[in-house]
Amino acid sequence: MNKENIINRVISLIREGNLTKEELLEAYDNSIASSKQDVLNKQSSISNILYYIGGGIVFLGISIFIGTNWSELNNFTKIIATLGTSVMMYFAGILLAQYKNMEKVCDAFYFISALVAPLGIFVTMDIAGIDTGTAGCHSAVAAILLIVNVMSYLIDKRNVFFIFSVVFGSWFFFGFTTFIVGGRPFSDWDYVKYRWLAAGLTHMIMGYALKPTDKKFFTRYLYSFGVIEFLTAALCLGGYSPNQNFFWELTFPGITFGVIFLSVYLKSRAFLIFGTIYLMFYIFKITGEYFTSGFGWAFSLIILGFTLMGVGYLAFYVNKKYIS
Repeated sequence: MNKENIINRVISLIREGNLTKEELLEAYDNSIASSKQDVLNKQSSISNILYYIGGGIVFLGISIFIGTNWSELNNFTKIIATLGTSVMMYFAGILLAQYKNMEKVCDAFYFISALVAPLGIFVTMDIAGIDTGTAGCHSAVAAILLIVNVMSYLIDKRNVFFIFSVVFGSWFFFGFTTFIVGGRPFSDWDYVKYRWLAAGLTHMIMGYALKPTDKKFFTRYLYSFGVIEFLTAALCLGGYSPNQNFFWELTFPGITFGVIFLSVYLKSRAFLIFGTIYLMFYIFKITGEYFTSGFGWAFSLIILGFTLMGVGYLAFYVNKKYIS
C-alpha cells in the first residue's frame, strides 16, 4: 500500500466517524516517541559497551604497571596500586550511584573494582608471605570476592554484581574442590574435566531458573556457557586413540542429541547451535581416530560429508519448526 492509498484510507475513516483527530495525533505522537526511544536505547547500549571496554583497559594498565615496575615498587605502593585501587573504585561507584544520570557510569567503576580485586588480594597475600599458588589460597580469595559481590547484589540489584557472583562462585567451586582432594589448581586434568561437567550443568540450571524472573536476560548467556563447558568436558573425557575412553566416546553422541532435543523444549538456539557444532566435532574426531588408512579414509570422508549435510538439515528443521 503506497502513501496516497494510506492517506485516502485515513480520510475515509474520518468521514465515517471511525477515526478522530485526537486518535490520529496520539498515534503520531506515540510513533515519534517510540522512534526517539529506540535511538536513545541504541545510544545507551553503545555507551555501556564503551564504559566496560574502558574499564577493561584500566585493569590492563594497572596490571602492566605492576608487572613492569614490580621490583622498583615498595610493598605499600604495590598494595595501594592494586587492592587500594579496587576499594577506591568500589566506593566511587557507590558515590556515583547517588546521581540518577550516572547510573550506568557507576557500573563501570564496579566493573573495574571487581577485575582489580583478585590481583590486589593476591599481591597483598604474596607480600604477607602466603603461597598464592595453592588451592586453599585460591579458595579463600574466591570466597572473599563471592561474599562481597553477593552482599552487594542483595543491597543493590545491579547486573554487574550478579555477573561477578557467578564468576567468583564458579572460581570458588574449582578452588575448593581441588583443596578438598589436595594438590594445586589444574594439577589433575581428568578431575578438572569432571568438574567442568558439573559447572556446565549448574550454569544451565541457573539459566533455566532465571527464565521467569527479571534476570531472564542472562538465561541465553548461561545456557551458552553451560552447554560449551558441558560438551567440551564430555568430548575431552572421550580422549583420543590409543588412550580413548570408550564409555565417553559411546555416550557423547547421545549427549549431543539430547542437547539438540532440549533446544525444542527450552526454545533455546544456544542448545541447538552448540549441540550441532559439537556433534560435528565428534564426527570429525571419530573419523580421524579410526578411519585414516587405506580406502577407508576416502570412503569415510564421503560418509562424513553426507552426515554433516544431514546434521545441518536437522538443525535447520528443528530451528524452523520448533524454535523460530
